[in-house]
Amino acid sequence: MLRKSSERLKGDREVLLDLDTRAEAQSTESYGSLQNGSFIPPRYLAAAAADGDMDGDDPIYMQSPTRSKQPVPQLGNYFRDGRTKIDFVLVWEIRSRRKRRGKGTNMATSEEREAVPAEESSRSERRKAQLAQWREKFVQNLESVGLVMEKEETANEKKTIHFLKISAPWDVLVCYAEELCLRAPLQAQQHLDLNTSARVLSKLCIPNVMTESVPNRPLDYYTCAFRKSKMSRFLGWEDHDTYFTNTQRHRVVYEILARTAYGKRKKAEVGVDRLLNEGAYTAAFPLHEGPFQLPKHEVRPDELNQRQVLYYYWARWCKWYKYQPLDHIREYFGEKIALYFAWLGFYTAWLLPAAVVGTLVFVSGVMSMGTNTPAEEICNSGASYTMCPLCKTCKAWNMSEICTLTKLGYLFDHPGTVFFSVFMSFWAVTFLEYWKRKMATLAHHWDCMDFHEEEERPRPEFAAMAPTMEQNPVTGVKEPYFPEKTRLSRMFTGSMVIIMMLCVVMIFLVTVVVCRGIISVVIFHSGSPVLRTEAGTIANISSSIVNLGLILLMGQVYTALAEQLTKWEMHRTQTQYDNAFIFKVFIFQFVNFYSSPFYVAFFKGRFVGYPTNYGTLFGMRNEDCGAGGCLIELAQQLFIIMVGKQLINNVQEFILPKVKAWRQKRTLAKVLGGKASHEPRRWEEDYQLVECEGLFEEYLEMVLQFGFITIFVAAFPLAPLFALLNNWVEIRLDAHKFVCEYRRPVAERAQNIGVWFNILEALSHLSVIANAFLIAFTSDFLPRLLYQYKFDNDLNGYVNFTLAYAPLNYTEYPMCRYKAFRDNNGNYTLFYWELLAVRLGFIIAFEHVVFFVLRAIDWIVPDVPESLELKMKRERYLAKQALAENQEALLVSRARAAAAATPGTSSPGSDTSLGNMS
Repeated sequence: MLRKSSERLKGDREVLLDLDTRAEAQSTESYGSLQNGSFIPPRYLAAAAADGDMDGDDPIYMQSPTRSKQPVPQLGNYFRDGRTKIDFVLVWEIRSRRKRRGKGTNMATSEEREAVPAEESSRSERRKAQLAQWREKFVQNLESVGLVMEKEETANEKKTIHFLKISAPWDVLVCYAEELCLRAPLQAQQHLDLNTSARVLSKLCIPNVMTESVPNRPLDYYTCAFRKSKMSRFLGWEDHDTYFTNTQRHRVVYEILARTAYGKRKKAEVGVDRLLNEGAYTAAFPLHEGPFQLPKHEVRPDELNQRQVLYYYWARWCKWYKYQPLDHIREYFGEKIALYFAWLGFYTAWLLPAAVVGTLVFVSGVMSMGTNTPAEEICNSGASYTMCPLCKTCKAWNMSEICTLTKLGYLFDHPGTVFFSVFMSFWAVTFLEYWKRKMATLAHHWDCMDFHEEEERPRPEFAAMAPTMEQNPVTGVKEPYFPEKTRLSRMFTGSMVIIMMLCVVMIFLVTVVVCRGIISVVIFHSGSPVLRTEAGTIANISSSIVNLGLILLMGQVYTALAEQLTKWEMHRTQTQYDNAFIFKVFIFQFVNFYSSPFYVAFFKGRFVGYPTNYGTLFGMRNEDCGAGGCLIELAQQLFIIMVGKQLINNVQEFILPKVKAWRQKRTLAKVLGGKASHEPRRWEEDYQLVECEGLFEEYLEMVLQFGFITIFVAAFPLAPLFALLNNWVEIRLDAHKFVCEYRRPVAERAQNIGVWFNILEALSHLSVIANAFLIAFTSDFLPRLLYQYKFDNDLNGYVNFTLAYAPLNYTEYPMCRYKAFRDNNGNYTLFYWELLAVRLGFIIAFEHVVFFVLRAIDWIVPDVPESLELKMKRERYLAKQALAENQEALLVSRARAAAAATPGTSSPGSDTSLGNMS
């Protein structure tokens, strides 16, 4: 599982000594200081400069506690002494130069080769010298804060890879834990049953195959903000090695790395993130808790490390039907990633009833196809209905030729689909309401309920490019500043670029429409009766595939463009940057993915005109809906775009990380050379993994899917089923990536899913409006309903009623028929206006009913469950008791007041004391 202690001592040529006192002290009034001058940890270790010899001019040393000659072997990621935990690793690569020979000197050491002589004036050499100087200064400042460091090297004749292992001692952890408001345990409590489905199945006495006992579940505590002065009140404070979790240690060390200067603070040369951007370091990451592969020998489940537990009980494909171990995910990756998987699992669970209802609606359509009277009339019409030509060079055709398509169209346009669209509108808003409850429960369970992002530091790119320095009104510290007026002008310019890109999407949409028309004409002129009948279907499918390719291509191009635009806008903090980037990409992807379905659903067939007065686009007649109606074409588009995108994304998520990891392993293998046979060390193995790029792509994929299954669900009742199948795969793919293929990300705190929830709410409201218009104007539900009310309840004669005759001056095929509610002169009939009124009335009634129920659900279902409110009150009470500054004084005061008071007498002093205590 973990490498042996003898291997930890192998090659121990680095000297362990304290950096000299010339390290620059942290300025109490400078940008990025710990607290405006309140605390810099004192040197708590004696220098060990006489413990060994120095390695040349190596500026990277280690500060370490006094250690015994015989290291104590430990399981986990430790320094060579076997006791000091590795909390973070910094990596940089140095290309070796040719051997330099001098008078009476040997070959230069690796760091001498790195420290470029001043007389070399080439730009690359000066750059290398600058980076080396920054690294040295950075490490000196880290040591002055109190961090412990140890260095490792992996080298060949061409390249040297340096690994700097960093650990935070107890004093540093305690100081920063109070500043970062980390939560500390007050009292243990029983694990809360947060799984609603498990409770329901238990009450119904139904065996639950989804539950599974996962070992080493993190304990649950009543907690409060950590106070150094009240440390003795917290549970487990005596054990300094295990009191802080590994994720808390990572967060503290990363906070220090992000605040520490490496150059001039006036130039905002601060933080490891900017060093990574400058190229001084190639990677910075916390280590995984050992390998994810299970040991070859048999071990007890509670002996597995955290990563192995997550792999065996979560990331494997055979666990697709099991509950996710969210507490374990949170303990290992932090709250932000755990909330994503909690939301994805919650969303997937809610898709199950939607998929069941959608499948039943589709099956009911299949079973009721024989009762479709209009389709039977078309199939039995023979040559009764001679239809007008579909293009200028086409010939007339008989309506009986589209018998099959009419029957298939009924699958996507029958009363069940109307019910399903109403059901999904309620489903969407109810899902979000209950997710708010779940989110509040998890945020409190994970001690993030009261978490708010502290005053964020400027982004590294912002700090590097900001033209001036101004005083922060919150912290009183000078920070990089960019004029707000200039930023607004840049944002306005960026919005113009977005509009231009949206116009490009519209141009591609028109191109696809024209391409579809050309394909239809070509197929219609092929002479084959079968192809003539299916010309519209073939053209629609082929154009949808082309459209999917253009969508994916434009998405990649625009994402890169949006990233550059957002950087150019110079947003100060990472949160502002992320929100601006998410907004840009989502707006574009929304138009990119949904423009074609919106066109088919709401615009296609609306501007066709009639014989002698057809509407045209670039000389071609405007598109009309196919024989089966626009809903079947919309269903085809949704299937190809939604399912095709999901398949391509899953293939990419499965293959791309493996390719990137293979390239990284190949690079490191070249450096290791003959050493590759020895067991890789943890930092080397993690360096071979792929850098975690965040959750943006995962959230974007799921949010776009949410739009597909809510906005256009009336036309595609099987959409929730395909989404459910995709999400079962998506959870395991993402789990496998984070556990096995990504470097361990720094644990980030979060109390919600951020701006994505606002986007989901907007989509749910849009879905109500879109489904109302889809049923009213695209479906045949209302025309059939009005015909049943006015003429025939069995829809006899409905087909003939919906067909109009060509005007008398149409000489090519006189008296041919076309689908419209018009008279012989092309004017709309009275039925058309009655139907329009019914459609508008339906939209108003549908929206008002759904939104009223939405508000009722929002009022009835509290955002915070009652049981959680009780637990929060209990926790606040315990925190007040534990952290009361004058608790002992109050007890003494009460005792004295009780002793002084006698029956029938009281002193003014005692009355005052009692009054103050009440």
